[in-house]
Amino acid sequence: MHLEALPIEGAWVMTPTIHGDERGAFLEWFKQPVFTQAVGHRLHLAQANCSVSARGVVRGIHFADVPPGQAKYVTCVAGAILDVVVDLRVGSPTFGQSASVRLDATSRRAVHLSEGLGHGFASLEDGSTAVYLCSEAYAPDREHEVHPLDPAIGIDWQLGALAPELSAKDAAAPTLAQAAEQGLLPTWEQSRAYRRSLA
Repeated sequence: MHLEALPIEGAWVMTPTIHGDERGAFLEWFKQPVFTQAVGHRLHLAQANCSVSARGVVRGIHFADVPPGQAKYVTCVAGAILDVVVDLRVGSPTFGQSASVRLDATSRRAVHLSEGLGHGFASLEDGSTAVYLCSEAYAPDREHEVHPLDPAIGIDWQLGALAPELSAKDAAAPTLAQAAEQGLLPTWEQSRAYRRSLA
């Protein structure tokens, strides 16, 4: 198992070692010591989610107030998704930038994103199943969205000619600029200070 930093500080991609034979395969998709060494603290587990999506569905960009925020550790156990991390931390050197990783049932990679970062994904196949570990439980009063098709962020969801299918909530989400004007976004310093407190 190997964790590698993504171009956005506070986000990593994990590539597991897959042991396979004629019976199938085995892998460790999360290992606390490897995670802690790379990230600098243990992952506090408060909730585990499972999402099944048709091809073309886009979920996100979602984030939570910091503190405590909501860190996520995401993998895809069936089908394929394009997992996207967006830097929503006002004052960050990479504010407004995104990084994407294909997660699928072949590579079995996973993505970890720290508190203060936005998260979304596009389902690239029917029945794509994403599972993710969350550091905090879902709390509607602390949860927010940024529009996933905001041209200022410019995410290529890799759906080709297929129009992204959004929930009503995501379709009504503010742009990055509007979210900043409304004071919804976490700051770089808040996010870093909270992560330091976890070490």
